[in-house]
Amino acid sequence: MDLLQSSYAPGDASSPEDESLSSTDTSPLRLPTKSAAPAVDETALALSAAAASTSRPLDPSLHRIPFNPTAEQLWAPVLGPQHPHAPISSASGHRNHKLGHVEDAALLPFLFDEQYNTFHRFGYASDPSGLHIIGDAQSQAPDPDTVYNLPPSEHKRRRIQSREENHEPVPQEAQNPASDEWVVHNKQSPWAGNREGPPVELTDEQRQYAEAHAAKKAEKEARGEGKEKTEVVVKSTFHGKEEKDYQGRSWTTPPKDAKTTNERCYIPKRCVHEWIGHTKGVSAIRFSPKYGHLLLSASMDCKIKIWDVLESKTCMRTYMGHSKAVRDISFSNDGSKFLSAGYDRNIQYWDTETGQVISTFSTGKVPYVVKLNPDEDKQHILLAGMSDKKIVQWDMKSGQITQEYDQHLGAVNTITFVDNNRRFVTSSDDKSLRVWEFGIPVVIKYISEPHMHSMPSIAVHPNSNWLAAQSLDNQILIYSTKERFQLNKKKRFAGHIVAGYACQVSFSPDGRFVMSGDGEGSCWFWDWKSCRRFKTLKCHNGVCIGCEWHPLETSKVATCGWDGVIKYWD
Repeated sequence: MDLLQSSYAPGDASSPEDESLSSTDTSPLRLPTKSAAPAVDETALALSAAAASTSRPLDPSLHRIPFNPTAEQLWAPVLGPQHPHAPISSASGHRNHKLGHVEDAALLPFLFDEQYNTFHRFGYASDPSGLHIIGDAQSQAPDPDTVYNLPPSEHKRRRIQSREENHEPVPQEAQNPASDEWVVHNKQSPWAGNREGPPVELTDEQRQYAEAHAAKKAEKEARGEGKEKTEVVVKSTFHGKEEKDYQGRSWTTPPKDAKTTNERCYIPKRCVHEWIGHTKGVSAIRFSPKYGHLLLSASMDCKIKIWDVLESKTCMRTYMGHSKAVRDISFSNDGSKFLSAGYDRNIQYWDTETGQVISTFSTGKVPYVVKLNPDEDKQHILLAGMSDKKIVQWDMKSGQITQEYDQHLGAVNTITFVDNNRRFVTSSDDKSLRVWEFGIPVVIKYISEPHMHSMPSIAVHPNSNWLAAQSLDNQILIYSTKERFQLNKKKRFAGHIVAGYACQVSFSPDGRFVMSGDGEGSCWFWDWKSCRRFKTLKCHNGVCIGCEWHPLETSKVATCGWDGVIKYWD
């Protein structure tokens, strides 16, 4: 115990005497702690840090540096001060260019070309940072014009100013705007500056070729082959036995005993007849209103045909008046007249019985859909959805355009009257539905959602409360025709493939079934209440583009396709 006490210096804080004062006699023995690190001379450390803080250069022959040098020390010249205006030397950093270090700058090719052409055109350009203007425009605005955003008037003004500064004389011939020298001098055309002088004389071989080409062109124009024919000879051919029967009734007169055989509709099972007469695909078919004793068809062979459905089942008349494919057809309320719209940009109003064209309408654009106002007192009002995003309204009595509905952002595909014909719904390639008051060119309802696709066909349910819209995402959507025109999320008909095709959608007369063609040649039937697929018929070899339910024969359906065949199903 004495030896332990003697090993501590008197007054040490860790001596046993001090511990005995602060602890009881039963406290354990605590041994002293000593540091194993050597003593550090803080004075020498401070001196070495002060020496390192100096800006003296490093000795290149040293292999070890006892301190962390600064950037100035690393890149300082070995001997003597660095000249402030001297080029970057090899000791001033990594070199990737003969003039020093070049850094990569992210610059779009368009911006580089813009500044490059601006510098060679006007003598100034913006540096890659965009903060400084290099060249003659340093004293101008901080954001001067470039060759791409400068208006043509400013181009001309600068050209005239540079010509005046250079004292460039204007030739006497260049003062006449009708001369080639004026075109070259004023540079009105991109190719005008390439004209070096008047054209040289043609050689004998070139002259002979030019004369032969001119003679051949004149011969084609004489035969009517040089340009597209603007006038088409309108004609119609009757194929039936006689246009009137022994009682003087026309062949378009519906039978007196035509009435609904059954109020309940049934799905057809087999094909009972085929109408073959079109040489190209059939784009649309329409039954005659109320009775359905005639079937009108429009084809891509520029012809319209009408077929007898009830008796002979033959083609009764062919209407030829369009120079290009026929896009859409539409009957009047009594079926005595019909409209046709073709890709020749003409809308023709036909007399069904005689085949004469009553009137022709055109705006210079392609009509995609034509429709007459369903009201009996407004059968002279024509509505047409055009390729220039407009719905044009004509008064066929005066032949004048009375209204234009111009709100869509794409070609108009459908026109559907709702709400007792006071309103109509249009669909367009802009993937939206718009509701209009008839006669008022203001949209009262605009339907557009991110999930919506273009809707090339719309049909009204027989109870007039719902719209069925064929969507190009392979489904049929149902919209209400009430005030809100909202989507019915509980009803959706899918399974068919219509993406890319304007396949027609239709309802059965009793409203129990929904029907649609598809791109694989089939005709699909769904149950209206359960939305389940009821049946699928393989109808055509190509696209089944159109399908119509007979208005009276409740179990008969007509389909048409791009194979040029019209089929009748029962």
